[in-house]
Amino acid sequence: MDELVARVRHALNQAGFEVFGGIDRRMPGLQVSETPAGVLVAWAMSDGFTALAADQPGGDCGDGMRVAVQAAVSCLMTSLGYPVMGRPNGDIIVLVKDGDAG
Repeated sequence: MDELVARVRHALNQAGFEVFGGIDRRMPGLQVSETPAGVLVAWAMSDGFTALAADQPGGDCGDGMRVAVQAAVSCLMTSLGYPVMGRPNGDIIVLVKDGDAG
């Protein structure tokens, strides 16, 4: 599974995302860690962006940003042949393919 985590991190880095290890919702950016089903990719907004989004008229643009990040990560990983599963909170699980579990 470590190899799958490394490949997901590498793909995200190559696509221009800054990626951090582990999941810490206090740290902004994309975070990648191992889960039983595959690789969890989570995104946390910075405090500055959260404050900016809250000040915008017409609702919380943070939800739109979360959807955009989820779509970009999902598209990237599926284009590389990995099945993905979105979660209601915006996280993505890159599922283990046959032969990737080792």
